[in-house]
Amino acid sequence: MKIPISVLVVIYRSNGEVLLIERADRLNFWQSVTGSIDTLDEDLKLAASREVLEETGIDIQSLPENALQNMHHQIEYEIYLQWRHRYAPGVTKNTEHWFSLLVPDDVSVRLAPREHVAYQWLPFNEAAKKCFSPSNGEAILKLFSAHQSVTH
Repeated sequence: MKIPISVLVVIYRSNGEVLLIERADRLNFWQSVTGSIDTLDEDLKLAASREVLEETGIDIQSLPENALQNMHHQIEYEIYLQWRHRYAPGVTKNTEHWFSLLVPDDVSVRLAPREHVAYQWLPFNEAAKKCFSPSNGEAILKLFSAHQSVTH
């Protein structure tokens, strides 16, 4: 059974492009990296690193130490009916913790074919609109509004 605590990782380049990946089980379901913690005591940052490696092949250990950042934001959402069977009976909500990951412009992406079938780099505002989940789009916009306030 899945634990109803997850991470969402917005992967981006210095030029403002965001990586979106398309789920294998739903056509046109574009998203950032997401995944549940494996154990109740799993560190959220470690879960984010694990999910990024599993879903994109990007090894955070090979990046600068501060590349992965906790955005210190979490949301609670209703689990879609078609995925509730993965959780314990009666579990209907999930708490998602947001992270960002700055990668080099030439980073290579290697998808897990059972989970995702395609990827694309898009300008952050286009990526936010393309996300199936409105909260995923919000995470992207939040990240870039924070960046703009730091750089201006």
